[in-house]
Amino acid sequence: MLNFNRLSQQMRFIIEIDKLKHIERQSALTDGTRQENDSEHSWHIATMALLLSEYSNEIEIDLLKVIKMLLIHDLVEIDAGDTFLYDALGNSTKAKRENDAAQRIFGLLPDDQAKELHSLWLEYEARESPEARFAFALDAIQPLLLGFQNKGWSWKKHGVVKSQIVDKKEPIKIGSRDLWEYAHTLIKKAVEEGFLIDDGNC
Repeated sequence: MLNFNRLSQQMRFIIEIDKLKHIERQSALTDGTRQENDSEHSWHIATMALLLSEYSNEIEIDLLKVIKMLLIHDLVEIDAGDTFLYDALGNSTKAKRENDAAQRIFGLLPDDQAKELHSLWLEYEARESPEARFAFALDAIQPLLLGFQNKGWSWKKHGVVKSQIVDKKEPIKIGSRDLWEYAHTLIKKAVEEGFLIDDGNC
């Protein structure tokens, strides 16, 4: 028999997360015509997981778990907004804003699903499993791919330099040494192409 209350809670959550389509990120699309939104970002990195799982540091990972993490990890930004990676002030309050958002948003679901998704989100944030570390690596490299393709659109807009990118992107290697090697190559090429300023600090 249909549990109408349960289905209503699930539908309420589904309607709520439609708001993710309105959360604008600092990364621009590859052609630089506009900034991407959070839902586009989440779809993109979930697809990347399907294609790139062979590059995880771990021989075997639970790919479905990785995809779940990538699809839900930015839902908190419905309330907390997208905090630019290189915004020191914004990042100082990010954890509290996002934790509060996680409580509210996942709390819309039936208890079992609320606990599962909230637990996955916390695991991703802590990078405490091979799946979380690989998901983080994908989340970190995707804006770099866009930035290279759009000729440093957001780097130029915000005055981001090479040492900042290396500092923030080097943790990719905890999930995938191969993807970090690729990312490091892109950073060097971005400098060579004039998309990124080499400040000589790394």
